[in-house]
Amino acid sequence: MIRQPICVLLAHVDHGKTSILDMIRGSSIVSKESGGITQNISAYEIPISEIKDMCGPLLKNLPNMTLPGLLFIDSPGHEAFTTLRKRGGSIADIAIVVVDIKEGVKPQTEEVLNILKASKTPFIIAANKIDTVPGWRPNQNKLLVKNLSEQSESTSLYFEKKLYELVASISSKGFNSDRFDRIDDYTKKIAIIPVSAKTGEGFPELLMILSGLAQKYLEKSLKIDVKGPAKGTILEVTEEKGIGKTLDTIIYDGSISLNDNILVGVSEGEPIFTKVKSLFRIENGKLIKSNNVHAASAIKISAPNIDEVSSGMPIRVIGKDRDKSIEEIKSEVEEVIIETDNEGIVVKADTLGSLEALVNLLKQKNIKIKKAKVGSINKKDIAEASSEENKLNRLIAAFNVSELESSKHIKVINYDVIYKVIDDVEEWIESQGKSIEEKDLEGLVKPFKITVLEGHIFRKSSPAVLGVEVLSGTAKTNTYLMREGIRVCELKALQDKGENISKAEKEQQIAASFPGVTVGRQINTGDVLYSDVPEEDFRKLKKLKKYLNSDEIETLKEIAELKRKENLTWGI
Repeated sequence: MIRQPICVLLAHVDHGKTSILDMIRGSSIVSKESGGITQNISAYEIPISEIKDMCGPLLKNLPNMTLPGLLFIDSPGHEAFTTLRKRGGSIADIAIVVVDIKEGVKPQTEEVLNILKASKTPFIIAANKIDTVPGWRPNQNKLLVKNLSEQSESTSLYFEKKLYELVASISSKGFNSDRFDRIDDYTKKIAIIPVSAKTGEGFPELLMILSGLAQKYLEKSLKIDVKGPAKGTILEVTEEKGIGKTLDTIIYDGSISLNDNILVGVSEGEPIFTKVKSLFRIENGKLIKSNNVHAASAIKISAPNIDEVSSGMPIRVIGKDRDKSIEEIKSEVEEVIIETDNEGIVVKADTLGSLEALVNLLKQKNIKIKKAKVGSINKKDIAEASSEENKLNRLIAAFNVSELESSKHIKVINYDVIYKVIDDVEEWIESQGKSIEEKDLEGLVKPFKITVLEGHIFRKSSPAVLGVEVLSGTAKTNTYLMREGIRVCELKALQDKGENISKAEKEQQIAASFPGVTVGRQINTGDVLYSDVPEEDFRKLKKLKKYLNSDEIETLKEIAELKRKENLTWGI
C-alpha cells in the first residue's frame, strides 16, 4: 500500500507559509492566530480527490496517480521541522520552502536550506506574494505560465530580476534551481513555483509539481505494511480540556489502535511503557475519535504515565518482540544523544530533532562538540563546560531550554531561534579567541630588526649609545638582540629628540643604549641586529601570525634561518 507523503512547510517569519496552507485547504486560520503567526503545530490531510479538483487538466500527464493524498505539517517555526525525525533522518518526505519573492532568502531561509541539505530531504520553492510585484495583474482563472506571459514588460522584467536573485541565493547554498516550467530534469534542479496565497495564482501548479514529484520519485519509500506496528514521532505534548495530557504524533509507518501497548522514548533511562486510552485523528483542526489509524497520519494520543515525555521523542506500538521494540527506541534516542568529540562545547536542546539540527549546523561551522543532550541546563552541564582546558570551549549552546543553573566561569547562549544560537556562538568564539590571542601576543618577543647608523656614536661603552634605524617591525626597549643567530646585547633604552620612548616603528631613526658592550668589539656601526626571539615564542608567533604584518612575518623567517645555522631543528 502507498501512504500519503508527509510534506512540511518551512519559511522565514512572515513569508506566508501558513497562508499557503490556508489557501490549499480552503479555510482561514491566519486571522485567528496571534499576530498572524502560527502558535500551534497543526497537521492537515488533503485527499487526492481535492488535489485533482484544484489541479484540473494539469494532472492529465499523471493518469496512474496512486497517492491517497498529501499530509501537510504546519509549525510555529522551522525548528519544529527538526522534530520530525526518525532513525537516520527526517520523517518528512518532501518540503515546501516558502520565500517572499521580493524579500528573497533571509537568515531563517538559509538555515532551512542547511537543515534540508543535512537531512537530505527533497524540496521545492514556493516564491510567494507575486501579487505584490509592481504592476502585477492577477488572473486566477488562467494557468500561471500564461498569466506570466501577459504581464507588462516592466512587471515581467522586475519579476525575472527577483526570480534570478532567488536562483543566485539558492545556488550559493549549493542547490541548482529554476522556474518549474524551465526544468527538464527534476532530480538535478530545485523547482521554483511562483504563487500568491492572496489570489490563489500558482496553486494548481504547486500541487501538481508536489504530487508529481512524490508519485515519480518517492513511490518506493512510501510503501508501507498497514498491518505492522506503528512507528511515529511526537510533535507536541499538550493538555486537552476534559482529556488531560496528550501526545500530538505523526505516524509514518504501520497502524495504531485503541488499547495498543506503546513505548515512548525519553532522554535518559528506559522508555516509558503505556497504553492507548483514546485515539483521535486530526482533520481540519478538529479532533475525531477513532479506533484505528494507519500511516501517514496526524493523531492525538491519550495515555497514562506520560508526564516525562518531551517533543521529538520516538513512539512505537509494541510488536511481537518487546525487547526489540525497546532496543529500537533506545537506539533512536542515543543516535543523537552522543558525546561527539574528546573536547568541545556543550549543546542542549528541547527536542531530539532540534538537538540534531543544532549539532549539524555547529559541525558545519567546524565547532567541536563534547556533549549533546536533550533537556534543561543543569549542574553537570556547567561542570562539563567549566572543566574544559581551552577557554573557547567553556560554552553551552542551547536551543529553547530552561537554565536551571548559572556560572560566571562559562558562557551560556540560549535562544528559541536556531540561527540566532549559531550566529552568537560564532561571534562569541571569534571575539573571545581574538581577545585570548591578543593577550598571548602581548607577552611575546616580536620580530624586528635595526641597523647601527654610520657617524652616530654618542658613547662607546657603559652603556654604548648609538644612532639606529628600525628596518622592520617595532623595536621595543628591554629586548635582547642577536647577530648571525648569536645573542650580543640588550636594547635597554630609546630616545627620540631627547625624549625617552619605549618603542620605535619602521624607518624611525633614534638613539639607543646598549649596556655591557663596547663599540668596536661586540658591536659596530653598520651592524644589522635582530630581536632574539625565544624558540617557544617563535612557535606561538607562527600560530598568531595573522596579527603580524608582512614585514614582521618576513623578519621572523630571517630569524629562523639565522637560528637554524646553529640548530637545524630550531622552532620546529
